[in-house]
Parts: sequence; C-alpha cells; structure tokens
Amino acid sequence: MNAVLIIDKPPDLTSHDVVNRVRRILNERSVGHLGTLDPLATGVLPLVIGNLTRLAQFYASSEKTYEGTIRFGFATDTYDAEGEPAGPAQAVILSSDQVRQLASRFEGIIEQTPPPFSAKKIQGVPAYKLARKNAEVSLKPVQVEIKEFTILQVENDRASFRARVASGTYMRSVAHDMGQLIGCGAHLESLRRTAVGEFDLAGAHTLEKLDAAAKTGQTEDLFIHPRKLLPQFPSVTANEEMAARIRTGRPVNLPELSQARLVKVFVGQRELIAIATRVAGTLFHAKIVLAGESRLAQREAM
Repeated sequence: MNAVLIIDKPPDLTSHDVVNRVRRILNERSVGHLGTLDPLATGVLPLVIGNLTRLAQFYASSEKTYEGTIRFGFATDTYDAEGEPAGPAQAVILSSDQVRQLASRFEGIIEQTPPPFSAKKIQGVPAYKLARKNAEVSLKPVQVEIKEFTILQVENDRASFRARVASGTYMRSVAHDMGQLIGCGAHLESLRRTAVGEFDLAGAHTLEKLDAAAKTGQTEDLFIHPRKLLPQFPSVTANEEMAARIRTGRPVNLPELSQARLVKVFVGQRELIAIATRVAGTLFHAKIVLAGESRLAQREAM
C-alpha cells in the first residue's frame, strides 16, 4: 500500500500514537507522519504510507497554519495547558489593541527559544526526557519565521489567533513569550493545525472514519490523489519503456521539462513511481524510486 492520508488528530494522543493506530487499522508497517503535533493539539497530521514514506524529505520545511487560544495570567512549565502552573494565577483583563500590538512584534524572522518540553535534542537526548526528570534544560534560541500572526478576538484573559509559520516554530513559545513581555505570564490553552504544505482540514479524516473504511475495503477513497502531491513539481506520464528505465535506476530524457529541477513521474493517472532530478540538459535521473526496487533506491535506503 502506497498512499498519503490526512488524519484529523484528536487531543490527548501523540503523533506517534496516531501512527501506531493507523498501522494497525491498515495492517501496514511502513507509516510515518509529516510533522509532529503536541498531544494537546488537534488537526492536520499528514501520514505517508508504504513507499511514499520516501517523500518525507520534501515536506521537512513545509509551512504550517494554526488557530488557537492563548490564556494570560499564568505561565506553565510546558508552555501549554497540560503543564503545571509556574505561579499563582493573576486576574487579567486585556484590550484588543494591546494584544494586537504585542502580536505584531512576533511577525517576521525572530529569535525563539524552544520549550523545555520539546523534541529538541541536547547532546542527543530529547529535551522533554530531561525535563521530565527535572534535569536542567538549556536550549539555545533559534531563528524562526512567523509569516502571519492575527489576533482574532480578545475576551478578558484569553486571545484567539490565527498564525502561518515556517517549519520549526513553536506557538507554545510564542504564548509564553507574550506573557513574559506583558508581565503576567501566559500559556497556550488550545491549538488546532489547519494546514501543512498543500494539506488542509478539507482533506482530513478521523481515525474512526478510517477504521470504518478499512472494514469495508474503501480506504482508497480517503487517500490524497497522488497528482495533488508536491504541486510545486511538474509531472510527466511515463510510457512503458521510460518507466522500466526509471525503475531500474537508469536516466531518461524529458525534453519538455528542460527547466525543471525535480519532476514527478507517473504511470497512468494515479501511480507515482519516482521523483526524478535533472542531471544535465534534458537528462533526468530518478532521485527517489517509489515503485519497484532499483539499485539507486537500495543505496539511498542503506
């Protein structure tokens, strides 16, 4: 089974929990996700299945869009609602103008320190594992980009928002840092991811819906059509001779795509067999073979 599936992740499950459930439902061992969601968060969790797990490298820097709520009045050790309060709650009433002006300071390229309870590694150990043992967690600020940060509504001590960010941005840290600047503390109360790259909630399905479809043999109806994957790359439909060359790791000529760097190669309408890269002129070589085993794919897997 080679497919891409978008799960609408429920709260209180890790991304790995979702992967394990999908493995059991589909009886497919090779399943991966394209970007971790915290247990508290819900929304778009793209999964790659079978040979299409090899596409994960193209989504490592995908833009993400979120909607959520920041609660002001106290910080937590995890920077979200699952953590322990860092101090007593303060009564806070904020104005819309105050929060919007503060939010504007976070737009653009900024320095951000990841939360101590995060997957960032310290000498090879994930920070959250150290934090759980009450060990010292010292993470260095990193450069991230917040392309859009819109405050939708402010009511008493809560502010709802929409954000569009580059990969690696922690909205938990944004909430925490806003609270630090105001002086009352804050944390991320809720978060819903509405898009990752070309994937959005319109194409997402619940685990329950996937389970029901698997029992009736209709899971293919839930998968993303392969032609919609990686829309930034042009595509070509291969004939039998071209497909055979690609599957065995041999180069092919694609004169109509001489300006492209990477090309999606299909057999028929649905079978994505390779991502080819231009090596010289109109000559392309399969960078990743997704259908059939080639010497190239075997070397890349080692």
